[in-house]
Amino acid sequence: MKDYSSCALIIVGHGSTVNPDSSAPSIVHARTLRERGIFAEVAVCFWKEEPTFREVLRMVDSEVVYVVPNFISEGYFTQTVIPRELELDGKITHRGDRRILYCEPAGNHAAMTELLIKQAKGVAPGVPTKETSLFIVGHGTGLNENSSAAAKIQAEKITASGEYAEVIPAYMEEAPLISEWDTLASQPNVVVVPFFISDGLHSYQDIPVLLGMAEDIGPAASQSDVFRHNPYRLRNRQLFYSGAIGTDSGFADVILDQVTTFTE
Repeated sequence: MKDYSSCALIIVGHGSTVNPDSSAPSIVHARTLRERGIFAEVAVCFWKEEPTFREVLRMVDSEVVYVVPNFISEGYFTQTVIPRELELDGKITHRGDRRILYCEPAGNHAAMTELLIKQAKGVAPGVPTKETSLFIVGHGTGLNENSSAAAKIQAEKITASGEYAEVIPAYMEEAPLISEWDTLASQPNVVVVPFFISDGLHSYQDIPVLLGMAEDIGPAASQSDVFRHNPYRLRNRQLFYSGAIGTDSGFADVILDQVTTFTE
């Protein structure tokens, strides 16, 4: 691996003004990489929290800075907001003696398929995968086609692996809707994995309501029991609900690999 001991790494997350758990994965992965001593500096910044996109480059001193968006897919934030706020010119930005290298988002990494399978098996240990319908859940919206595409691509890859009886991409706001999971699934066991970076409002509030696991919005993920009551017996099925994929400790290695595979 290339020597990054004189370089800085910046992990860019979305954050939230209402969800205390939204920034947690980015902070944890940054701490993990900082403790490994690979980079001279490791910093995080957020769109909705402090430190902000606009101030983070002033927080590091290194002349070579790698920026990795901790986002699931290419889209409005990775293609427009982050480059605009960090004043990037493209993949490589020269600013005086400094070089800023803009890497692929974490969610573009090939390891996503393996991590999704790991998350699914971890939440339903011992459950026969050949008798299980696996749902990969994205947000789904006409404003972000790439978000929908990411879940669909991963569903196709897991289907090709032959791990599960069926793998279905489903969405909160577009068809196929996760609220209709019982009509979409053909197997007695159902595993649902939110394809999100953090256990935010969608994964611990919205999706459980859409699944029928909860009747109303609950507390923050760190205070919620929604991930600890598996399996749920709903609509004549055994349903297992996972935390968001971005909470997996393997995401630190994904972020690092987006740096090591960066090509100028």
